[in-house]
Amino acid sequence: MSGMSQPPHNRSQAPKPSARPDASMSLLTHVMDHSLDEGYAEASARREAEGTAGLPRTLKSKLALAAGLVLAAMVVTLGAAQTQVSAPVLAKERQELIGRVQVADERADGLEQDIERLRADVARRQRQALKQHGGGDQGQLATLLSGASEVRGPGLKLVVDDAKGSSAAGGGKPRENTGFSDTGRLRDRDLQRIVNGLWQAGAEAISINGQRLTALSAIRAAGDAILVDNRPLVPPYEVLAVGDKKRLGTLFQDSVDGQYLHVLQESYGIRYSLSPADEVRLPAASSLTVRTATATAEEPKKGAS
Repeated sequence: MSGMSQPPHNRSQAPKPSARPDASMSLLTHVMDHSLDEGYAEASARREAEGTAGLPRTLKSKLALAAGLVLAAMVVTLGAAQTQVSAPVLAKERQELIGRVQVADERADGLEQDIERLRADVARRQRQALKQHGGGDQGQLATLLSGASEVRGPGLKLVVDDAKGSSAAGGGKPRENTGFSDTGRLRDRDLQRIVNGLWQAGAEAISINGQRLTALSAIRAAGDAILVDNRPLVPPYEVLAVGDKKRLGTLFQDSVDGQYLHVLQESYGIRYSLSPADEVRLPAASSLTVRTATATAEEPKKGAS
């Protein structure tokens, strides 16, 4: 048997060592095993060795809070200092503005006094001129009817006010065929109808909140304000009318416009009071500018031939 040759040894059949399952993921394995960069790890180790490791988180929070409080205190201090510096300047400007308003008011009062004085002087000269030409009574009547002079006499006092709690943005039951959202406010067209009803009832002169009405007067609206001859009025609206105090109020309430005012009260809460007066005083109209009419001299009558 010694002569028999042995079979050659097969190296390929030798058992191979088992490979790691994650051998193909060496990069990911290295990243997971060394999540901290070597430089950072070395620096951290050196700080720990020197005893200078990072501060505790609670201490860091307290330091941050303290820094925030210091910053807030600085801001408040600077704001207070700036306010103290600017306060005298603002007070001075405010005082100057108040002084300018007072001067303007005094000037306006002086101009109104001048107007009244000139108006009285013009009326006196007109009366003298009319007496010289024999037309004193007719001229005085024309002056009264045109609103150029102050008048007084018996009549009535009508006070109209908005409904309680009414405002520009209020609600309420909507009036039909109107674009106004607040029905509790008196409108310019309402005041127009009231004035027309008083004229129709026999009023000889009318004023609203001290504004004398003439044949050239206009009652309009500008936003929520009512204008009489371009002057804004505020409620309550005091309407004074000169006329027969016994019949004027009754005729007005029985008219269509008087019934219209009653409907405004019943349906929309608009308030009004009507009372006769033994004497009411109406001022003269502020301006009487005639644009078309011109005075003509009376032609002398020709004698009979």
